[in-house]
Amino acid sequence: MKISKKIKETINKLPAGTTFKYQELGISNNEYGAATKTIERLIAEKIIKRISTGVFYKPQKTVFGELKPGEENLLRPYLFIGNNRIAYITGTALYNRMGLTSQVPKDIKVASKVKEIRTRIGNINVRRVKSYIDVTSMNYHLLEILDALKDFKQIPDLNRKAAVKILITAIISLKKKELLRLLQYVKEYPPRTRAFLGALLEKINMDLDLDYLKQSLNPLTEYKLGIIPDILSTAEKWNIK
Repeated sequence: MKISKKIKETINKLPAGTTFKYQELGISNNEYGAATKTIERLIAEKIIKRISTGVFYKPQKTVFGELKPGEENLLRPYLFIGNNRIAYITGTALYNRMGLTSQVPKDIKVASKVKEIRTRIGNINVRRVKSYIDVTSMNYHLLEILDALKDFKQIPDLNRKAAVKILITAIISLKKKELLRLLQYVKEYPPRTRAFLGALLEKINMDLDLDYLKQSLNPLTEYKLGIIPDILSTAEKWNIK
């Protein structure tokens, strides 16, 4: 089969809005030259579009016009290797999605422990921050919660009372085994994150043993997060101010 035909068939099978790289087209190293020419023809024919160097997407067409892929899809080539997730969106972009801030960032942070990420998509700069835990499809939603706890004080335009309610709702929605993993992961995070999680879990009363979490903290250290007892009644027990 000709390389051009193989690439076209592969792209035809992709759902609209999907992003991809050359590596996902099933071509060998000695086929890249011919593949590049085919890709350029498909771009000229508006069958696909280029996001950045070596990254493309298949446009989604509707009666209202062409839709660009969502943020997660645009960044998919940087969040996955094949079907294995190795990174997730964090920072203000994540906190906006969680409802913790109304600000939309100019730059996007991507957390990964194994891959250096630095690119530009349109007017948006994408850069990597190192994750505390190896990222998988099974745990990234837990790491998102822990990042929000870690960065709580730095989240722009934060309504602390509303934010605590959002975080409590997110934690309550977790299954018991996920809560246990959350408690394991938080050991790798800064003490303020451990204290904040402890206070939230004690407030929710999830019937979890939090003694070892408290023992991991310096009893003389105060964590200044701007949280008063009216916002979180268990805050003072965890030296949160």
